[in-house]
Amino acid sequence: METLLKIENLNAWYTKGDPVIKGLNLKLATNSVVGLLGLNGAGKTTLLNVLCGLHSEYEQDEATFEQKKFAYRDGKFKKDRYMVFSEDDSFGYFSFDEYLHYVFRTYGKKVDQAEVDLLVKRFGFDAHRQTMIKNLSMGNKRKAYLITGFALKPKLLLLDEPVNGLDFQSTEMLYEMITDYKQYGTVLFSSHVMESVTLTADEVVILKDGYIAKTFSNEEITAENIREYVS
Repeated sequence: METLLKIENLNAWYTKGDPVIKGLNLKLATNSVVGLLGLNGAGKTTLLNVLCGLHSEYEQDEATFEQKKFAYRDGKFKKDRYMVFSEDDSFGYFSFDEYLHYVFRTYGKKVDQAEVDLLVKRFGFDAHRQTMIKNLSMGNKRKAYLITGFALKPKLLLLDEPVNGLDFQSTEMLYEMITDYKQYGTVLFSSHVMESVTLTADEVVILKDGYIAKTFSNEEITAENIREYVS
C-alpha cells in the first residue's frame, strides 16, 4: 500500500526538556484505518494536536504527505485533513447547518445535501440541526462534528476519542462509517475502548510514555493480543 503520511523522529513537549512525544516514527498507509491506544498521558491527544497544527512545541527529522515534504500548518495540508476533538467548544453560536456550510466553504468544497441528510438521519440528529452547538449535549456535539467530517471526506480524518458521549446505536453506526471510510481516505483515531479498534482498524499503534511501544496489524488485532501486551 502507498504511504499517505510519514513522520520521522517526532518529539513534542509542553515544557522544554520534558517531552511528551519521544522519538516517534509513524507511517500511515493510504485508504487505511489506524487506531491509537494508550493509557492516559501516553501522548495520543498531543500527537493528534501536532498533526492538526494546534501544538507548535515540537521538532522532527522529516514529515511527508503523499511523498512530499510539508508543514502541519501548510494551507494545502489543512484542506486535506479534518479533526474531531475529544472536547470542542468552538463555533458554539453556530447551528449545525451553519457550521457545516462554513467548513465546506473554508475547504473549498460543495455540500452534497442528500448525503448530509442521510448522515443526519443515521445519527438521529435531525431534531438538533438548528440548535446552537453550545446548547447541544456532549453526544450531540460529537455527532455534529462527526457528520461534518465524514461528509467532508478529507484524505486524512483525525478522531480523538470519537465514541465518547455517543449512545449505543450511534457508536455502532460510527464503527461502520470508520470501516467504510477507506474508500475515501485514511482514518487515524485515538480510543480507550478496545472494541473500537478491534472492529475497525487495519493497524493498532500502542503508545507508551510518548513512543510507539508496539504495533499490531490485520489478524494480530485481537482483544486477547492487545490485553496480553498491555498487561
